[in-house]
Amino acid sequence: MAKTLEKVDVVTVGVGWTGGIIAAECAKAGLKVIGLERGKERSTADFAQVHDEFRYAIRYELMQDLSKETITFRNNRKQEALPMRQMGSFLLGENLGGAGTHWNGHTWRFLPYDFEIKSITDKKYGKNKLSDDYLLQDWGITYDELEPYYDKFEKMAGISGDGKNPFQGKRSDKYPTPAMKKTPILQKFEKATTDLGYSPFMLPSANISEPYKNPDGEQINACQYCGFCERFGCEYGAKTSPEITVVPTARKTGNYEIRFHANVVEILKEGNKVAGVKYVDRVSGEEFIQPAEVVVLTSYVMNNARLLMVSKIGEQYDPTTGRGTLGKNYCYQVLPGATGFFDEQMNVFMGAGALGMSIDDWNGDNFDHSDVDFIHGASISMTQPGVRPIQMNPVPPDTPTWGSDFKKASIHNYTRTLNVGGQGATMPYKENYMSLDSVYKDAYGVPLLQLTYNFTEQDRALHTYLTKKSEEIIKKMGAKTVVPGSPLTDYDIVPYQTTHNTGGTIMGTNPENSVVNTYLQHWDAENLFAVGAGNFAHNGGYNPNGTVGALAYRCAEGIIKYSKNGGSLV
Repeated sequence: MAKTLEKVDVVTVGVGWTGGIIAAECAKAGLKVIGLERGKERSTADFAQVHDEFRYAIRYELMQDLSKETITFRNNRKQEALPMRQMGSFLLGENLGGAGTHWNGHTWRFLPYDFEIKSITDKKYGKNKLSDDYLLQDWGITYDELEPYYDKFEKMAGISGDGKNPFQGKRSDKYPTPAMKKTPILQKFEKATTDLGYSPFMLPSANISEPYKNPDGEQINACQYCGFCERFGCEYGAKTSPEITVVPTARKTGNYEIRFHANVVEILKEGNKVAGVKYVDRVSGEEFIQPAEVVVLTSYVMNNARLLMVSKIGEQYDPTTGRGTLGKNYCYQVLPGATGFFDEQMNVFMGAGALGMSIDDWNGDNFDHSDVDFIHGASISMTQPGVRPIQMNPVPPDTPTWGSDFKKASIHNYTRTLNVGGQGATMPYKENYMSLDSVYKDAYGVPLLQLTYNFTEQDRALHTYLTKKSEEIIKKMGAKTVVPGSPLTDYDIVPYQTTHNTGGTIMGTNPENSVVNTYLQHWDAENLFAVGAGNFAHNGGYNPNGTVGALAYRCAEGIIKYSKNGGSLV
């Protein structure tokens, strides 16, 4: 028998970026907030001397325990979906901060085009640019409407940038801190792209360039360029993450409590509202019911969708009929790019997760798509994240795969290899979706999420086109040997690609085309909110985190309004 606890104003399911932002804003407004985090507590102190590549980057110290919960995967409906037994294509975070602890720190704003992609595409290229199999739609909100929330997120996080991207949407203010160091490697990229007629700029970074105190009074330190960002927590408190910003802000109010090892297994629905959530204490095995005036799903994309599915809230998407929205519009990314082998040595072992330069000339609708078989594009970047020796062992394609020649080539090329790569946008496709698995369950008896996904012709055309652009750049940089990325075949759950999963709980203007409205309020339960990259109607040519942060601030504003007045916010 589950024990019923005292009712609170707001309960969040997960304490990463979205859970932390919701908690901070609501707690500052006087609401009593409980954060349920199924992992454990951690802080900067836990990452002292964290430079252990095997423990963190190979054995995934900070990631979800797949023996307790995973997903099942298949490329299409004819295949049998099988459980993902080891982290591969994407890395699911766990514990306080979630994926916001082990991220690289790239912090982008989606382009104005992204939010009105359907309208702009139809107007410029006609309604038949993509077939009806692609479920393209506008987001229900414009860039200009979201811009103040982008600004708020960037100021909270102290984001470093130069503001020189000529294709970016209008900004109400400059970046809070200056851009990171422009290293010799980045200068090489800058010269090559400028000579090719492109417009390079410093990548917006949450590995910040100088000490910064944010508007809530939280201190963020300056990056040390140690090269241990992605898959690692920051020992310097210099990579902006929830546990050094929004979580302490929420706690200082006295209105916030986090319960650790609290695994939510169900949202409890009553009529057109929800009453709270049921969770299991992962240490004791006890079950609890946490009543709340407002429930906010702030866990990862896949878990937000899964909780709605197991709680039978909303209509599950059916690819045969096209009905339903829950689980619809799952998107990933493609990674066009090229590797260059150089004569000179470079300090590739130094860097930071978001230390880089980019061009947007081939992103969004920044170029004419009339004569290509795809829409959108990719931000193309040269990043210097710090190359670590276990994960990175580049050798030219004619090198033997073992023996003394392999060892010699490996040692020689470690500091002589660079990559130019793009984050390719993906469009929603009718056969790419999330559902519940009918066979496999997690350690608590809850059905696993099933992912049905494969690359599409749109993906393959975009990847081929932008791989050629990447080749052009790396060759211009002076590489003696250039190796383009392999053409796309079928998507595989291994190896690692990006943790940029989107869709499943998409936002929109009505219940027929979305799961939540533009305040991320659920259409079927007015006191239930779901916020994260699951709200994206498609995936863009950037990392999603800046847009996730902006949506979280908008959602928090909506929750506070709802707590005062009730009812639908749109």
